[in-house]
Parts: sequence; C-alpha cells; structure tokens
Amino acid sequence: GSYPPTTTPSFYVIIEPQPPIMSKDAKPKEAAASNAKLALLVVGWYAGNTLYNVYNKKATNMIHAHWFVATAQLVVGMIWSIVMWATGLRKMPNLTAGDIAACIPIGLFASLAHSGSVLASAVGAVSFAQIVKACEPVFAAVVGLLIPPADVKPILAYAMLIPIVGGVGLACIKEGKGVDINVQAFLFASMANAAAALKGKLGSSVTKSLKSDSAKNMDAANVYAVMNIISIACSIPFVVVQELPTLGKEWNHAVEVHGLNGLLTNIIVSGFMFYIYNEFAFAFTSHVGAVTSSVLNTAKRVIIIVVSAIVFQEAMERNTVIGSAIAIAGTFAYSLASHAPHPPAAKPKKE
Repeated sequence: GSYPPTTTPSFYVIIEPQPPIMSKDAKPKEAAASNAKLALLVVGWYAGNTLYNVYNKKATNMIHAHWFVATAQLVVGMIWSIVMWATGLRKMPNLTAGDIAACIPIGLFASLAHSGSVLASAVGAVSFAQIVKACEPVFAAVVGLLIPPADVKPILAYAMLIPIVGGVGLACIKEGKGVDINVQAFLFASMANAAAALKGKLGSSVTKSLKSDSAKNMDAANVYAVMNIISIACSIPFVVVQELPTLGKEWNHAVEVHGLNGLLTNIIVSGFMFYIYNEFAFAFTSHVGAVTSSVLNTAKRVIIIVVSAIVFQEAMERNTVIGSAIAIAGTFAYSLASHAPHPPAAKPKKE
C-alpha cells in the first residue's frame, strides 16, 4: 500500500536481536526466546498505543476538560505502579531527595509531552496530530544543537529533516482549499514535540546514572513509574489554572449525556493503555539499539493514522496520505542516518 515503513520493523525485530538480550555463547533456544520476547514487547507496544489513541479520543469527545483527562490518565498509571510495589511484584525504588529533584525537569517535560498530545487529538483529528508529531526529529535536532553538550548528527540526518517538514506541509494542503490547518491542534502537537525533545535531551544522563546503581532498584519499568508520578504533580497546576472553575459543570454535563460508566471506562482504559504501552516501549528500547527502536516508533504512527481514520471516519485526502507517507519515510531515514556509525578519522600521513 501507501506506507512502506510498516513492513520494515519486523525485519529488525526478528533478524537483529542486540547484545543485551543474547550473549555470545547463547544457545539457539535462548535466541528463539529472545526473539519471541522482543516480538511480544512490540505487539504489546503497538496494540497498547493504538488502543490508547482510540480510547483517549473517545474520552476527550465526552468531556471538554482535556487537561483533566490527561492528568487522570497519569493517575491510573500511578495506581498500577503502587499496586505492583505493594504486592511485591516489583521492587520499590530506593531514591534520595537529590535523585527525585534530578528527575523533576524530566517529569515536567514528560507531562507537557503527554498533555500536548492529548490536547492535539482532542481539538483536532487523531491522524492530523500524529502527522504533526512525525516532526519530532526536527525538534530533537534543534534541541540537540542548542542545549550543551551539543549532539551533532551526520549531515545526511539533517538533510532528512527536509522531507519530514515538506511532508507535513503537504499533508496540510487540502485540494481546492489551499492550506487548511487546525492551528490549535498544530500548536498542541508542536508543544508535545518540543517537550519530548527536551525530555529526551535532559533525561538520558539522569536515567543512565539511576539505572547504573543497583541499590536504587531503578530498572526501565521503575524509571518510567517514577517519571509518571512526577508528571502528575507537574500536570495538576495546569488543570487548576485552565479548567478547575468549570470542571464540575463539565463533568456533570458529560455524565448526563454519556453516562458515568462510559466516561469512566474511556478515561481508565486510556490511562491504563497509555501506561502499559510506555512500559512495553521502555522495555523494548532497553533490549535493542536506538535505531531499531526509532524505526518501530516511526512505523507505529502509520498504524495509528490508519486505525484512527477508520474508527473516527477522519477524511484522508490524497495530499494527506502522500504528505504523511513522505514525512514518515523521512523520519524513518532520519533514524537510520542519525545513528549511522561515524567514519574512522583519517590517519596523518608520515613525512
């Protein structure tokens, strides 16, 4: 069909397990188990992400309090973490006040990235929000250069930003109407992109140091759980400022029109799916290289765009399809180019 990237990830997953999963002297049975585990993680990640986007849109269609919905989704994840810790299924993190303070900026940007995505999908089409979110590498490239230490990518990676921006631009041009853009949705999705880029830049060193100290019990799942709890604390002020005066009225209206069960189901299921898909994604990324993870993250967008277009009957005009395909292919190429091995430095010639 129109989306070539969707066929690529399975190749990466099945053929190229990375060293963290399989040691040199691993037996064939272990290799098969590793591949099966990776495949299950990808299925969980994709299924959870797609269901999250569907239930999130249903929830925000029901109640016009979108900051509240975004925060409530994070609370669902926090409850899940507390249950896991309380039952002993997962070790409790063992953090100092300094560790938590170091995590606050990451939690803040994680909350803004999440809220931005929820708000973009709420005020516009899910497919449009996903198309704009394909621009995330552009934000990541700029943040990588502006915030020290500078992260300079190969020149080919920067060249790949052109089709990404061009593709998103083309997707915004409607036949017979010219540029037709939902400005609010575009700005919220861009806020999510900028926050995600900042979270990635500021978070990598902090999470690495936390994971490296085994006494802190900070594996991939606990790192995400702690960030999630900090994100809730960072999200609540936005709910208070933006929506608190009308929240009671909006809630009562939503319950009256849609029923309490329907409203709670969509908020709780979307929150649970958000948490679970992120856990799967974190676990997968910790087992494979950055390239594989980036490629799969790119392909994931294609599935969400197609599913949301079908479920919510969102119009997909020719320019939207072509533009989003170009942007997503550009993101795919950027992922490969930005992680390409640097050529070895030329040795000085002897006189």
